[in-house]
Amino acid sequence: MKEILNHLIEHRTLSKEQAKEVLLKITSGEYNQSQIAAFLTVYMMRSVTVEELGGFREAMLEQCIPVEIAEYDAMDLCGTGGDGKDTFNISTLASFIVAGAGQHVAKHGNTGVSSICGSSNLLQSFGYEFTNDLDQIRKSLDEAGICFLHAPLFHPAMKNVGPIRRELGVKTFFNMLGPIVNPSFPKKQLVGVFSLELARLYAYLYQNQEGLFSILHALDGYDEISLTGDFKMITQNGEKLVSPSAINLPKISADLIKGGESIPESAQIFDSILKGKGSEAQNSVVIANAAAALHTADPSLSFVEAVDKARVSLLSGKALEKFNKLVNPKTSISFA
Repeated sequence: MKEILNHLIEHRTLSKEQAKEVLLKITSGEYNQSQIAAFLTVYMMRSVTVEELGGFREAMLEQCIPVEIAEYDAMDLCGTGGDGKDTFNISTLASFIVAGAGQHVAKHGNTGVSSICGSSNLLQSFGYEFTNDLDQIRKSLDEAGICFLHAPLFHPAMKNVGPIRRELGVKTFFNMLGPIVNPSFPKKQLVGVFSLELARLYAYLYQNQEGLFSILHALDGYDEISLTGDFKMITQNGEKLVSPSAINLPKISADLIKGGESIPESAQIFDSILKGKGSEAQNSVVIANAAAALHTADPSLSFVEAVDKARVSLLSGKALEKFNKLVNPKTSISFA
């Protein structure tokens, strides 16, 4: 690691092969915590290259426990986090809306590192028990149309890194990896990123693989559609700038989509929106992100048509029904 650190400190970069080798050694326990922390710190101070990100990704996927569910054609909705905006759990809510609209979802998630409440924290607060049992995962997809893949159960090699990330408490390049290392290898993905630079790195990686993808970045810094302004959407067909009005949704102020200051408070916001008691701003934001996913999964569906479809899923209680079947199959929460 000493040679690698000196190499990076001299403002040089790693090849894809070097990056893969380093991450394999990190996750296999060959380096101590101080060395790992120093390595992570380098990438807080400079940008990761396409080659480095590709190498890190390959190492993660090579060591993951694969989830073989290709026949479900499930998609993932996942953001990098790390945007510092402290919104409520928008992509997790959108995932249930997408499932309620008939598109299977394999949601990859984790506990919050740079945020108060990650998707895993949220679902766990409702009593959901994480599993990597394939039969149970398939049962969830059959009955709820959605499964949840808690990252540590599928990336066991990460046990050497998790405690260091939690102690640092800030975004690292592992935030960048989360959305692109789903162990079910989905062919449809909606990913949100915290910078336009990262959006273009992702686009380069996704262009070289089979499937449909959309990468989102709000121009005012959100790793999702925030409706606080225009957002960039990059797909296999190029990139475009989209305004809230172009998808028949209102422009809103940032304070209207703030998240909770604790896990229980975050869960209460989530619960309220899913039960049909969300504010217009909250509903609009989750509908926008769910619509982006539906439009990605079925490009023949226009974004505006996808907005209408997502709205029906949320406000009819279909999204809540999917949540109940996944999380509380015996004690369902009633719709307002």
